[in-house]
Amino acid sequence: MSEGWMTVVAGALRAGDGRWLMHRRPEGKHHGGLWEFPGGKVEASEMPQQSLVRELHEELGILACAEHCDPAGFAESRLGDSGPRLVILLYTLTAWEGDPRAVEGGEIGWFTPAEALALPKPPLDVELAARLFRNC
Repeated sequence: MSEGWMTVVAGALRAGDGRWLMHRRPEGKHHGGLWEFPGGKVEASEMPQQSLVRELHEELGILACAEHCDPAGFAESRLGDSGPRLVILLYTLTAWEGDPRAVEGGEIGWFTPAEALALPKPPLDVELAARLFRNC
């Protein structure tokens, strides 16, 4: 983490049928009610993929391996954006152990790329989804 901004990781989980997992943030939290790729803050002692494995276990109750986290892109907040300054690193995953569930509240759903693009999302997740699903 760096002074004035925060590194965040997010996971785009793809099921065998081509649908993607999205997490709806609990009401009452920042961006409550909006859909996002699950993930969270990178701690100072962690590499991003390690952080994603930890976050996916905490948020979804699944076990993932860092080797199965493939870099897919990033998005960053702009000067003048409201809220905390963020850089989100997005990784795709097609393998994990367990059935994802919303451990920390909110809900999860599996969506086609077109459905995921249409969901109300925080601005950086809008960017990430547009890049991820560009060729779908």
